[in-house]
Amino acid sequence: MKATNMRTLTVSLTPHQAATMQNAIDNGGYASNSEIVRDALRLWEQREEIRRMEMARLRKAYDEGMASGEGREVDADTLLAELKAEARSRG
Repeated sequence: MKATNMRTLTVSLTPHQAATMQNAIDNGGYASNSEIVRDALRLWEQREEIRRMEMARLRKAYDEGMASGEGREVDADTLLAELKAEARSRG
């Protein structure tokens, strides 16, 4: 990245977090604190995207379930027997 695209922020860390970052730099894993923070933000962005995708998948499954018709009560033994029969029919 170009230096002109960078913005300086102040971040408060616990002593443990600061030491962990310094250890990562000392061990050659990262070149600077900024590099660590940028990497952490990339990972956070990826996690948030996965969360958004999972929520969309759950909303779709919920909508499909609601559109599938009226529900029915079933006890655990009956449900287990139905699931086993379905598994046997699939092979």
